[in-house]
Amino acid sequence: MENNIIEITGLTKKYDSVPVVDNLNLNIKKGEIFGLLGPNGAGKSTAIRMMLGLTEPTSGTIKICGESSIHNPIKVKKQVGYLPEDVGFYNNLTGFENLMFTARLNQIPETEANTRVKQLMNITYLSAEANKKTGAYSKGMKQRLGLADVLIKKPKVIILDEPTIGLDPKGVKEFLNQITGLSKKEGITVLFSSHHLHQVQQVCDRIGLFVKGKLIAVGNIQSLSEKLFSESPVVIEAGIQYPNNNTKKANSESSKLTEIIKKLKGVTNVIPKDNNSFIECKKDLTPIIAKTIVENGFELVSLNKKEYGLDDIYYKYFEGGNTYEK
Repeated sequence: MENNIIEITGLTKKYDSVPVVDNLNLNIKKGEIFGLLGPNGAGKSTAIRMMLGLTEPTSGTIKICGESSIHNPIKVKKQVGYLPEDVGFYNNLTGFENLMFTARLNQIPETEANTRVKQLMNITYLSAEANKKTGAYSKGMKQRLGLADVLIKKPKVIILDEPTIGLDPKGVKEFLNQITGLSKKEGITVLFSSHHLHQVQQVCDRIGLFVKGKLIAVGNIQSLSEKLFSESPVVIEAGIQYPNNNTKKANSESSKLTEIIKKLKGVTNVIPKDNNSFIECKKDLTPIIAKTIVENGFELVSLNKKEYGLDDIYYKYFEGGNTYEK
């Protein structure tokens, strides 16, 4: 399709007849931040290596920026920046010298490279560290320098493979903010491969859930939750104070209230946990639930409508379990 900058069809990679990537079909649009989410060993890195032309697929096709990663890997590499989990630099060179070396490898004229490197060190908040040898850089500084490094050649696509491993919370936040800023300002397409749910949810426009070499679902948070929780799109969390402190009697009262709420029209399930009840509904029944709890002699402490997040979706898909028992 015309607006797709990455097009993958039937991509398969087998080792000793065992599929590591199994019939992957995926389209990513220009300027999109796409999250490839899955546990370690799911096949994400193998898929990325095939996209970059670093390993050949057993079958299938890959096109990035209209070029085949299989037949024209050099042309693809010219338009794609890749940031792996562990970034390597010459420790005896400064940050500025390392970036200038990359610029020369990409045949960028010296004057243009000098200006570009200074701009990128400013963008990645490394200007003050430009003349420090990278052997003295922290993990976070090296990751930011790695981002500057992939931007030297002005790529149309950036592929990030677990780029936040080893960063502290502040470093993660700064790095992710830079990614979203670049995508919006420069129109760069980003493929962000990770197993960190909240980081993916924070920055990605769409998400692909990847497990055992298969892409099992694709969409944004809303579409994935609507598909997965179609029978109960609304969950009301009710905090309840039971009048009796005796544990046995309190449990009995909890069971009694659970059965009452279950009979309400539109309620599909009630899951009590401690002093909370998670009430799954076909629609928002917040006023009716509140009234029912109070009229039956129970004290309502709190009442919140829960929105499904990526952790709920992930748990349902990968664990097949109840999202309230985590």
